[in-house]
Amino acid sequence: MKSLFKFAAVAALSLGVTAFAKDITVSGEAKCAKCALKIKGVDKCQNVVEVKKGDKTRLWYLKGEASEKFHKEICGDTKEVVVKGEVSDVDGKKWIAVTEIKAKGK
Repeated sequence: MKSLFKFAAVAALSLGVTAFAKDITVSGEAKCAKCALKIKGVDKCQNVVEVKKGDKTRLWYLKGEASEKFHKEICGDTKEVVVKGEVSDVDGKKWIAVTEIKAKGK
């Protein structure tokens, strides 16, 4: 009985997290947080997309295989990109689990 309760609790939590997941598309300038932006505390290469709206700038941190494969195109350079994926908040930062990333105009 206890294992059935544990299974039901885990299933409910999993469904709850999935229900609040949100797909998003952002466009902006892809950069390396370590090399281009020199963000303190970032000790290895990390893709971000910098999105500017008016006088405000937001950084979207990217994760996942699609993001990692794209890194060679922006480390040491920047590119205008469109990113699609699932958004989450971790430690006050916006993260996108990338499903698709491509340079604008391609």
